[in-house]
Amino acid sequence: MIDRLVSYGTLIIKAIFILIIAKLGITFSGAIIDRMLIPVNQTYFDRNRAITLSSLLKSVIMYTVYFMAGISILDLFDVPLQGVLTGAGIVGLAVGFGAQNLVRDVITGFFIIFENHFTVGEYITTAGVSGIVEEVGLRATKIRDFGGQLHILPNGQITQVTNYNRGSMRAMVDVGIAYEEDIDLAVAVLEEVCREVNRDLAEIITEAPHVLGVQAFGPSELTIRIIAKTKPMEQWRVERELRKRIKETFDRRGIEIPYPRQVFIPKGTEKQGGLRVESQEAAD
Repeated sequence: MIDRLVSYGTLIIKAIFILIIAKLGITFSGAIIDRMLIPVNQTYFDRNRAITLSSLLKSVIMYTVYFMAGISILDLFDVPLQGVLTGAGIVGLAVGFGAQNLVRDVITGFFIIFENHFTVGEYITTAGVSGIVEEVGLRATKIRDFGGQLHILPNGQITQVTNYNRGSMRAMVDVGIAYEEDIDLAVAVLEEVCREVNRDLAEIITEAPHVLGVQAFGPSELTIRIIAKTKPMEQWRVERELRKRIKETFDRRGIEIPYPRQVFIPKGTEKQGGLRVESQEAAD
């Protein structure tokens, strides 16, 4: 009886020792992961992505180490491992078939984080939704659009991403002028406006606005195009400022921007020599 108790006590001490070693291994592995991700966090990854990836790797290591420790402990107590592993394999296969979408979401989320497709705070378009990324998780991504609605997208649905925060963004403004206006004068005025905007918004403009020239012939106007390059998320501000100043400058210089007009012809008028004049009866 005493020998059996001593034997069981020894097995328990060994099991505790295995758990301690497993815990130390998890802690040591976590420290290595954090140390490895510190330089990555400063260059390629931002803080949120590095923390998410670190948490993912730590979870994988923790489950793997504890599984191995559990197998070792079961082996100490002479538990038949073949039956346990077979049962675990069958259960895992059933769960895998029932959670294919979940597995796809998690795998896609991992690669989104690892390959730096987008990060929190960036403006993107994906799966028919445009907005600012509020959270990037392993299973789902949260995007808030300009209307304030929060969209929660499973990562498995994110197959194509348009990111508006990588590199310089293009600001483009098309300006219509009447066919009767002097094109060279209009272009010179627009260049003047471009220089003013570039001077006043130099902190967000990476390539100065400039006039490309006549872009198209419309039904009642010539279209002149202006382009510039800006810092991410600032292209709309530059476009709004250009339109505002162009309208103000054209008004001062007397350059007409065509717009639809309605002409009312009083009843009883008639044409004479190609001109519309009131008839004698209407004048009387």
